[in-house]
Amino acid sequence: MSQLTVARRRAISTTESPWIQAVLIAIALVFIALFLVLPLAAVFAEALRKGLGAYWLALLEPDAWAAIRLTLLTAVVAVPLNLVFGVAAAWAIAKYEFRGKSFLTTLIDLPFSVSPIVAGLIYVLVFGAQGWFGPWLAEKNIKIIFAVPGIILATIFVTFPFIARELIPLMQSQGSEEEQAAIVLGASGWQTFWRVTLPNIKWGLIYGVILCNARAMGEFGAVSVVSGHIRGQTNTMPLHVEILYNEYQSVAAFAVASLLALLALVTLAIKTWVEWRHAAEMRELSQLPPERPMNTVPIAQ
Repeated sequence: MSQLTVARRRAISTTESPWIQAVLIAIALVFIALFLVLPLAAVFAEALRKGLGAYWLALLEPDAWAAIRLTLLTAVVAVPLNLVFGVAAAWAIAKYEFRGKSFLTTLIDLPFSVSPIVAGLIYVLVFGAQGWFGPWLAEKNIKIIFAVPGIILATIFVTFPFIARELIPLMQSQGSEEEQAAIVLGASGWQTFWRVTLPNIKWGLIYGVILCNARAMGEFGAVSVVSGHIRGQTNTMPLHVEILYNEYQSVAAFAVASLLALLALVTLAIKTWVEWRHAAEMRELSQLPPERPMNTVPIAQ
């Protein structure tokens, strides 16, 4: 970034009078305190109201531990599958021109506009006992609805746009010149992906994975429809919190909720670190002298 650009940005940021800046900052801080910090603090305070002993007992209770394991299992399965889909979809949309490209992009955005409850009902319609494939699945003794596969499928549905949507604009802005140059120099498609494409999209990919994982662990609506709320078997952490709260076990409910909040804070910290590393890398690249054109050295040996 040139010194002239920095000077212009500083000039723009200082055009407002100091008291207006102070008022805007104060309003932002008040909103953050009231609607973010205070509710999070209340969750942890309520969870620890009866001491650390009751807190740990609530988390180590068999049903709570089963909900924690199921939540982690769902994220471990859903996120890698969405990673593969996101990279493939972003590659196809950003690098190629084909009929139906805009329709594919619209389909990727579909889970953003469809209610999670509707997504869960769709899977019940397809795989439920009275659904399209229900009788055939019953004959084969395959259980999807009210079982772990249904929870994973519903989670995949509501989370699959996150990685693709992070990568598509990034790959479109980068263009395909570097990949074409690598292929001309003798690289295979796999080598081109690993040595050219992946390094260029790694920060966007990590960012998308973080968002996808956060949504997968916190999903409630779609999972609630397909899970059946079977304690110790099909309850994820959000569902377990609802059950405990409805049974007036507030300390246990807030203990599990605090664990979810803690996972969200960890996700936010990782997201902030990724953004910081990306900004640092971009600053380093902007300070490097321009590279000489490599028109004689092949990539593939």
